[in-house]
Amino acid sequence: MAASIWVGGHLFLVLRILPEAILQKDISILSDFRAKFGKIGMPSLFILVVTGILLAYDYDVTITKWFSFSSPIEKIVSTKLVLLFTSLALAVHSQKFIFPKLSSERILPAAIEIVVVTLIAISMLILGSLVRIGGL
Repeated sequence: MAASIWVGGHLFLVLRILPEAILQKDISILSDFRAKFGKIGMPSLFILVVTGILLAYDYDVTITKWFSFSSPIEKIVSTKLVLLFTSLALAVHSQKFIFPKLSSERILPAAIEIVVVTLIAISMLILGSLVRIGGL
């Protein structure tokens, strides 16, 4: 459910909200979505991180094996962690540098970060699905 909310929310943002904001040159559309989605999106992301760590431990990928890339499952866990940290870095960057300066003329940097975070979310979803077949 949390993955559906996180990935689905970002897909909705990229496919529906972002084009409308760009066409209308109205940043309030993005800001409104961000405020509403944050209330359900951030708890979903938190749940995904916690359950991801628990699942990693279920597959015997403890913290000492993170970033070892030595087994197929460790490759998935490590790759997902890299993607998570990248996504978090982009979120901090957006909070500090993109959204405070957001205007109808400066919507492109926000659009790029939104698309990148969405692609990361989709990639993490696909990687998580690969655990069922034994990893990478």
